[in-house]
Amino acid sequence: MLHIVHHPDYAVETARSGTFPHDKYALVMRALGESGAAMTVHEPEIMPPEWLEAVHDPAYVEEVLTCRVPPAKQRRIGFAIDARISRRSQLSPGGTWLAARLALAHGYAANSAGGSHHALADTGAGYCVFNDLALAANRLIEEGEVSRVLILDLDVHQGDGTAALTAGRGDIFTLSLHAEKNFPSRKARSSLDIGLADGLGDAAYLEALAGAFPQVLDYFAPELILLQAGVDAHADDKLGRLALSDEGLEARDRMVAGEARARGIAVASTLGGGYGADRMAIAQRHARTILTLGHVLG
Repeated sequence: MLHIVHHPDYAVETARSGTFPHDKYALVMRALGESGAAMTVHEPEIMPPEWLEAVHDPAYVEEVLTCRVPPAKQRRIGFAIDARISRRSQLSPGGTWLAARLALAHGYAANSAGGSHHALADTGAGYCVFNDLALAANRLIEEGEVSRVLILDLDVHQGDGTAALTAGRGDIFTLSLHAEKNFPSRKARSSLDIGLADGLGDAAYLEALAGAFPQVLDYFAPELILLQAGVDAHADDKLGRLALSDEGLEARDRMVAGEARARGIAVASTLGGGYGADRMAIAQRHARTILTLGHVLG
């Protein structure tokens, strides 16, 4: 049984098209439904402002909640912050927190949104408004649910915001596997960064992941993995610089799930990046990640 966190307000209709697929979240749920997999859907609540302010600058939180984000910050984010986007930006971290709670109870759960790893303390960036990964990890530790969280970022772009927001913490470990020459141009410092060369394919990517991930698990011994399961490492991705195939992505997900299961570590996944004209193909990649993780960890 898959445990999926989803809210209808994750998907937002927009008058103008752009690189960011605002309807992706609904398409992922459609793909999961068409797979025939048994699943329970859990609806998140918005993350309370005080939880957001524990990680983000209160002034920035107020800007988002009141839809008064300055134009310069909206340009950095990549889209305007209206009431619908503001609501989604509060629901998404609530969804990652709920998925993590469900993962601790069931072994695995997925948020059908999230992975907003570029958001910084006082601004959003790169299609990210609030950093749900850092927010969920911080809240779970504050609540005493866990004492050590690994944020594993497999998006093609470095998780710079997550690294910056959790820097210096001994209870959160950040591991980012990304295309070294891709956005952001100025990288933050994760607990461990693995920058990959352009055009890297399945075999070399899996070798790099296998060379770091199990060792981090044994060294840090997390009780929970928050997985930013971006699919933009795929060869066909519009904003990616790597060359993974569908089979490569599935092998990646099987490796992550297998290493976690062998150690009894719960995994909660978020979507992360995935860009291109064929939005259903991207949604299906995200759905396959969730199904693969669920199959191994279930």
